[in-house]
Amino acid sequence: MNIRALAAKAVFDVLERGISLSAALPEQQAKVSGKDKGLLAEICYGVMRHLPQLDKLVSDCLSKPIKGKQRIVHQLLLVGCYQLYFTRIPAHAAISETAEACRQLGFENLVKVVNGVLRSIQRNQAPLSEDNDTLKFNMPGWIVKSLKAAYPNQWQEIIEQSHQRPPMWLRNNALKQTRDEYLSTLAEAQIAASAGSSPQAILLESPTDVGLLPGFFEGHASVQDGAAQWAATLLEPQNHELILDACAAPGGKTCHILELAPEATLVAVDFDDKRLKRVSENLSRLNLQAEVIHGDASDIDSWWQGDKFDRILLDAPCSATGVIRRHPDIKWLRKAKDIEELAALQSKILDHCWQWLKPGGTLLYATCSIMPAENRDQINAFLARTADATLDVLPQSNTGETGWQILPGQQQMDGFYYARLRKQA
Repeated sequence: MNIRALAAKAVFDVLERGISLSAALPEQQAKVSGKDKGLLAEICYGVMRHLPQLDKLVSDCLSKPIKGKQRIVHQLLLVGCYQLYFTRIPAHAAISETAEACRQLGFENLVKVVNGVLRSIQRNQAPLSEDNDTLKFNMPGWIVKSLKAAYPNQWQEIIEQSHQRPPMWLRNNALKQTRDEYLSTLAEAQIAASAGSSPQAILLESPTDVGLLPGFFEGHASVQDGAAQWAATLLEPQNHELILDACAAPGGKTCHILELAPEATLVAVDFDDKRLKRVSENLSRLNLQAEVIHGDASDIDSWWQGDKFDRILLDAPCSATGVIRRHPDIKWLRKAKDIEELAALQSKILDHCWQWLKPGGTLLYATCSIMPAENRDQINAFLARTADATLDVLPQSNTGETGWQILPGQQQMDGFYYARLRKQA
């Protein structure tokens, strides 16, 4: 099956079945090799980034909507349209390969439709529509509205940054070498890189296959965004402490905590059993030890009978609106009502984790969201109802800000939020 057919399958899984692209794409990439994997990813991510404009182009060329079992052909047309507008693939090749994909998907009766629509789009080369905010910004209207309200002076820059291709960040493993030593090692391997703002962060000048990174499989470094690396640093873990990493999968922060405090006793829990396997894989590669538990962070009592924790990292389930540049399908999988539902879940988990924190202990609340309801408002409400909680003023935050909101693209990092809470002794 050709790349266009596989791309249509992945896009169909996201838009029609609600499956994340990070789950749908690898299933299709497993069917190809080499550069084809990269082209398949480029097409799928591109369709997600430009979906409203592509969808309007295709819909305007169809005499009637494609529905039911044939719906995947509409996604295939999006794939074809993306190639015509956003890639260097010759138009004749893009059209013929996409028409062949229609045949391979089992819709011989629609091959002429695919051919005709794409040839019409190529012939007209109409400007991409900007008739409303959704089309102009390739972003759901509810997100645009929310950003305008929350960031009246920055919302357009936030949207622009959310469309950029993300850089590749590494986290140096301080148990193996200093950051400066690893930067030197990268330079010797002719991999251009620079130090980030957090102590072990390294920003690569251009993305690189992990197989080419010196010592990667021996645990000398890990791939982790610069914003996410602040979690372990702000938590300030100490050796011999009992630490909980709530909502731990896929384990990047779990491992970073242990790199900073290798003699700590760390419990990593997550509700998603499949993603929890990634935690164990990351621990194994880095030769680190933690107690990995499949459980619910809002019901610690059901799986933990030990002592209360000295420190808790709560990387809460969230809208992930701060990482749209890495996961553009988030725009189409999230709905406006999700924010309120997620805020309620975060509140529940936060209150329960607080009960399991020792007096004098530290809880670091984190999300990869830029929505105030999940961040600033969430923490303000928690502080108002929790008498024994105080909020640290983080040096990175703006004056008077509740916690630290990192916006997409700030210091080339993802959008993230942190609030460090102390429990009175």
